[in-house]
Amino acid sequence: MVYDEACELFDGLMGLEISAPQIQRVCTHYGNTIDPLVKANCEPVIPALEAAKDEDKVYVMVDGSMIYIRDEGWRELKLGRLFCQSQVVNIQANRRQVMDSVYVSHLGSVEEFFPKFERHLVGYSNKIIIGDGAKWIWNWADDNYPGAIQILDFYHAKEKLVLFARHQYKQEGTRLSWIEEQSEKLLDNRLEEVISTLKSCRARNGEAKVAKQKAIEYYIEHDDRMQYKTYRQQGLMIGSGPIEAAHRSVIQQRLKLSGQKWSLPGAQAVANLRCYKHSGAWNIVKNIIAAAA
Repeated sequence: MVYDEACELFDGLMGLEISAPQIQRVCTHYGNTIDPLVKANCEPVIPALEAAKDEDKVYVMVDGSMIYIRDEGWRELKLGRLFCQSQVVNIQANRRQVMDSVYVSHLGSVEEFFPKFERHLVGYSNKIIIGDGAKWIWNWADDNYPGAIQILDFYHAKEKLVLFARHQYKQEGTRLSWIEEQSEKLLDNRLEEVISTLKSCRARNGEAKVAKQKAIEYYIEHDDRMQYKTYRQQGLMIGSGPIEAAHRSVIQQRLKLSGQKWSLPGAQAVANLRCYKHSGAWNIVKNIIAAAA
């Protein structure tokens, strides 16, 4: 909650006059108390997936979004999300929802984020890593979890077809038909056919030529992560929608409001607190406060 609104809430519900700056100081203090404890591998402060069992598959997703920091400008905040296959439920014919997750955030470099994130991955043997084409994600996955299943987000893969077709085909019907045909091939483990089709297409302009080459290179680089038919037969997700949704609900709804300019400690503190709240781990924060009292 925005600090001014929290001030009004305390006054309205409890009759307590607590200033917005005081609320801000408390949030910043306790939010920044979390990271040193996690770095020290203090197990009681590291949220766990309560539903996880030995045989359960655990999805691992990471992504970044930009937060405005005073005196520095836009900085990327990394966000990680963990959840169990057993916590993915069908709520409509083509829509699924994740019930419980653990979130981890860090406003800083990849080298700082991953050690923090990895402390939350201990104990889960069946990992499914889903991400976009960002090299920092796959370099980390290859180096640290070579036994994990790696899946390139299908919609990022499809986007390469859309970008090429947008420059290649002027008629909308032709363009949409071509995209649909190639997308179905991707979903059917026929990536080689898609690459062959792209190679055989004579680019009609410079933009199409560039988009075509980028798509081919992208698919060749990620071919082992694009076995979508196999993944779906195993009941696995093939999209990174959950981490993109998490950026909106966990981070951006509080830290990316109109006109906001954060200090680095303030942004990290609030991101930490929101991660714990959305992870269903607010008792951990309460325990940290009680231990300091």
